[in-house]
Amino acid sequence: MNKITQDRIEQIKKNGYELDFGNVFNHAFENYKKIALYAGLIIFVFFVLLSILAFGTLIAIFGAPAIVDFVKPENLQTENISINTLLIITGASALSSCLLSPFPAGLIKMAYCAERDEEFHVSTMFEFYKAPYFKELFVATFLVSISSSIISTIINYAQIPVLGFIVTVTISLFTVILIPLIIFGKLKAVEAIQTSILVVAKQPLVLLGLIVIGSIGVMVGFIGCCIGIFFTFPFMYSLYYAIYSEIIGFETEVENRN
Repeated sequence: MNKITQDRIEQIKKNGYELDFGNVFNHAFENYKKIALYAGLIIFVFFVLLSILAFGTLIAIFGAPAIVDFVKPENLQTENISINTLLIITGASALSSCLLSPFPAGLIKMAYCAERDEEFHVSTMFEFYKAPYFKELFVATFLVSISSSIISTIINYAQIPVLGFIVTVTISLFTVILIPLIIFGKLKAVEAIQTSILVVAKQPLVLLGLIVIGSIGVMVGFIGCCIGIFFTFPFMYSLYYAIYSEIIGFETEVENRN
């Protein structure tokens, strides 16, 4: 962690911080307009290629008939899935999230570049597949994903869907600046998780409101054969960037605050 960011975090621990909903939202939206088309196209292409790779791998391992049978609605109900299968799915989901964690980090970096009128390219999306970022993003995502998966699995078996939704939203809320803390603040995985929780706890309602409104905005992308979701989805990463920028800031910004 760099010294200036550390000082800012210590300041937040002691005195908290002010966060204006309107300022953060406008900041995110203005930034989003600069990256929407480019980021949306990259997400769409990446999603298509990843889907082809994933289905191709599954078919090669299990065969097409087994995959078709498994995805039948009656077989996807929690009570009809064996514990071993559920553990495999949970593990595979967590591993996939970990391996893909540098991708959203790249989207956030793209938002950073856009605000400063710096050039960004496809390579920006994959910039954090290198040391030391990949390890920290992988570990942080693994810890969050596995915790969320275990809790969600227990809740699903208890058949309390509302509680499952609340847990998912809570975890998303308290890890909202996890990735920026790693890629901008240079924090280690566990330290980033702890800091994100601490910072969010100072203004949970404002941040929850931002995430809810942002999520609703992203869902608008489902209009128009669902293709639009690829172009509204980058708004969430622009929002994460704006939240981090407003709360923690960057070196020159933090220096000005002090």
